[in-house]
Amino acid sequence: MAPRKNAKGLSPVPSTPARRPSSAASSPEKPPGPLSITISPEEREVIKVNNYSTSELKNACDDALKRYLSRPVLFKQIHLHTDVRLALGWAGVFTAAATGLYGWKTDFEKSKPGVWVGFILYLVLTSLQTLYSYFVEGDTIFVGRRKTFSKRIITERITISSRTLPVPSSKLSLKPSSTNSPSYSLSINYVQSTSGGKSLLAKGRTHEAKEYSAFFDDKGVMAQEVFERWIGELVEAVMEGKGA
Repeated sequence: MAPRKNAKGLSPVPSTPARRPSSAASSPEKPPGPLSITISPEEREVIKVNNYSTSELKNACDDALKRYLSRPVLFKQIHLHTDVRLALGWAGVFTAAATGLYGWKTDFEKSKPGVWVGFILYLVLTSLQTLYSYFVEGDTIFVGRRKTFSKRIITERITISSRTLPVPSSKLSLKPSSTNSPSYSLSINYVQSTSGGKSLLAKGRTHEAKEYSAFFDDKGVMAQEVFERWIGELVEAVMEGKGA
């Protein structure tokens, strides 16, 4: 039996069932995590520190973390805290220099009011720098941001703080080991949003500590691959909302 024609004498085109979009196409593309990007051994430089200096151990870990997460495909580091501290510090230096120059070129009695103003301003700037470092910046060592596009612009922001946890008095001994080494403690906050931060997509937080001896051998040489794997696992866990 011939197909029925429409009013214009044209045969209708057979309809095909609409395809359901696959889950991969309907869900936004997941931003790449740190573990998905490999680093060749040639890109690393040997890092060696004094195992008995907790400041050297922490600084080495902080610097390695910044290098690892601030690669172009990952997060762009935001230097706001450093810029604010530098601005306040240089403002204090210029104030002190200008005050000293004014007092040197002006008669002592006439320069007293100006010198007092400069001195008070210098104290205010120095105090602001100290208060900012203590109350605002705190233990923050890395603030990063990344923008990706998957049907919409997705903005990610990660903030990481670090500090050293001392060895319990019950485990103190002369030689550092895996059981009596101070620990490197990290706190990670992660936020994923869109529409200029108006729409929250995901957020996570985690806190974990690990002994420095897990990242440095007896000679103080850093096992960068071990450290980067630990950092990558923590960051990816918090990105997936698995952090505690």
